[in-house]
Amino acid sequence: MSISATELKNNLSKYLLLAATEDVFITRNGRTIAKLTAPYQNKLDTVDALFGSVPENITSEEAQEENLSKI
Repeated sequence: MSISATELKNNLSKYLLLAATEDVFITRNGRTIAKLTAPYQNKLDTVDALFGSVPENITSEEAQEENLSKI
């Protein structure tokens, strides 16, 4: 979900509740400036979102070791 900074300011409590279930991107002048997200996301979900697909049977440490071995 993407909202303006003004919309966030006017309805902060609503978007804080929504941020627990989905990312809320805040924009100013049409450009994304911030993201509200749940503080306790699954680490592998975060890795997957940042770096692509991660198999379910691999730990974040194993994924990091595999990534470092490619360098």
